[in-house]
Amino acid sequence: MAKHGKRYIEAAKLIDPEKLYTPAEAAALLKKTATAKFDQTIEVHIRLGVDPRQSDEMVRGTIGLPHGTGKKLRIVVFAQGDKAAEATKAGADVVGAADLVAKIDGGWMEFDIVIATPDMMGQVGKLGKVLGRKGLMPNPKAGTITMDLERTISELKSGRVEYKVDKIGAIHLGIGKASFTEDQIVGNLSALVDAVNRAKPTGLKGTYLKGISVATSMGPGVAIDVPALLALAG
Repeated sequence: MAKHGKRYIEAAKLIDPEKLYTPAEAAALLKKTATAKFDQTIEVHIRLGVDPRQSDEMVRGTIGLPHGTGKKLRIVVFAQGDKAAEATKAGADVVGAADLVAKIDGGWMEFDIVIATPDMMGQVGKLGKVLGRKGLMPNPKAGTITMDLERTISELKSGRVEYKVDKIGAIHLGIGKASFTEDQIVGNLSALVDAVNRAKPTGLKGTYLKGISVATSMGPGVAIDVPALLALAG
């Protein structure tokens, strides 16, 4: 069994492990339990009734969080010519082509998101092992292989995130910071759950949203009343 520190233990005393909290109650608890000396990330954990081994039950998509993530993203873009200039103007942190491939292949990994134009994927593909294991490989389903660099960079910087079910049928995602207001936390949470609910695989039987909890990155989980959250999201 994992051992927890004093902060965690004190925070856990504020939460009833047998209770399902409304979104507003959960947001208030997250604010109370965020006692670390840094601005913790608000994490959402969604357990789905899907089998991700089945291609028709894979749940994946993107959502623009209405209040952003509270995190300053470091974006690198693989592009050349006019598209490289577009990416730079749009606010990309690093833009390059073969030079950027070599830099990353040499071990540089100081970035959070990778975007590429389609014509660059032949070169970017050489970084498959490096970027793939970090979940950073550009992907058309995530909108990170695109010719519309200005819009994509703008959306990412303003709060667009990708959600994807993992191999055990769960989604884990950061949706903000502990410094957010309770309304901002609830707004981002409801927007995400609405998107995931709309992404329910066609023909899936049984319960889809089996459980949802939220927590700060250093704190205990707070179980959410799913029907109450869906009503709010709807």
